[in-house]
Parts: sequence; structure tokens; C-alpha cells
Amino acid sequence: MKFQKKISTTKQDIPTSSLPDIIFMLLIFFMVSTVLREVDVQVQYTLPEAVMVEKIDNKRLLSYIWIGQDERIQIDDSIIPVGAISNIAYQKRMNNPNVIMSLRIDKGSRMGIVSDVQQELRRADALRINYSALVKL
Repeated sequence: MKFQKKISTTKQDIPTSSLPDIIFMLLIFFMVSTVLREVDVQVQYTLPEAVMVEKIDNKRLLSYIWIGQDERIQIDDSIIPVGAISNIAYQKRMNNPNVIMSLRIDKGSRMGIVSDVQQELRRADALRINYSALVKL
């Protein structure tokens, strides 16, 4: 009596039935966790350098004011005159009382324009001000 060996013909494939579910979950995760840029900066500026810099953890509290090289002022997506800052800052403060007005000022700007912006923020009672700077190495 001869015994014959049976050759197994099973395929050892990787199961791919759950692969679309995994890809879909990863796609949703990255869509939810990604923060999109809200504002297109229209002014050119170069931040000054500072020796001591403190990072703000909660970026949702920040509202940026850009003062460019040509002393144009931008809040959100629009270029505005100095006199309009108090109204916009007041509205932002009414929407979020803890808002921090972050000034991103070109290092070559005159102090007069910075002082005018500070006066307008005082009129709006927006007294939480941050000055953005780069870390000096």
C-alpha cells in the first residue's frame, strides 16, 4: 500500500477586505486634525529678533494684526486704515473676551505707526497685546 502525499493548494494572501475601511478612517483623521490657514497675508514683513520669547499655547485666542514694510495694516484678509482698528478689535473682543491681539510688525517700521495702532487698541479696550518676534540665536 502506497501512501500519497497530498500537496496543499491553499494560497496565503493578505486579507484586503478591511483595507478600504482603514484608509477611510485615516483620511477622516487627517481631515479633522489638520488646521487650515485662515488668512492670506498681503503685506510684506520681517519679524524682529528677540532674546526672550514665550510661546502662546492656545492659538485660537490670537487675532493677528500685520504692519508691513510700506506701513500698510492688515487684519484678517483686508488692508485697513489705522482708524478702523478700534471697531474691528472691539467686535473681536465682543465675540471672544479673551482674545489676544498679536502684532506682527516689520522690523523697519516707524514707531509712530505702532503707537497709533496701540492707541486704537486702547480705544477698543483690547488690552491683551502680544508682539511677535523670532528667536535670536
